[in-house]
Amino acid sequence: MNAPSAGLPDDFAARLVAGCPDAVIYADAQGRIRFWNEAATRIFGYAEAEALGQSLDLIIPERLRERHWHGYEHVMSGGASRYGAGDLLAVPARHKDGRQISVEFTILAMHDDAGAMLGIAAFLRDVTARFEEVRGLRRELAALKAQSSPSA
Repeated sequence: MNAPSAGLPDDFAARLVAGCPDAVIYADAQGRIRFWNEAATRIFGYAEAEALGQSLDLIIPERLRERHWHGYEHVMSGGASRYGAGDLLAVPARHKDGRQISVEFTILAMHDDAGAMLGIAAFLRDVTARFEEVRGLRRELAALKAQSSPSA
């Protein structure tokens, strides 16, 4: 019987992560970016060389940083994450050019062989266009409701 990975190139996992259409970002326990794929460059605007070694603050809007770091440090110190395996999170993020974008992502806590936290990997997708479309539809709906409601 063939092994499950039979027929796959030796560097299959590396190719998969590097070429993934979603951004794959890994940050160590101190919140320093240690991995940044091509999709992360496309979504956030920073080249890999600009992002590696930088704080996650690079892509976190300033107003959200305190809340982010509180949760990040809690998880890094062994606390439970509020987000279970595969839970989809939706947050604003910051592009290199300063504009706000909307992203959805999942996280994967990374542990060493002894179970100690090493960092967190995140798998992110830019959903700015969909977010703006939904916001526009909500405004239209509110305007239609306002027009059709009887005057007091």
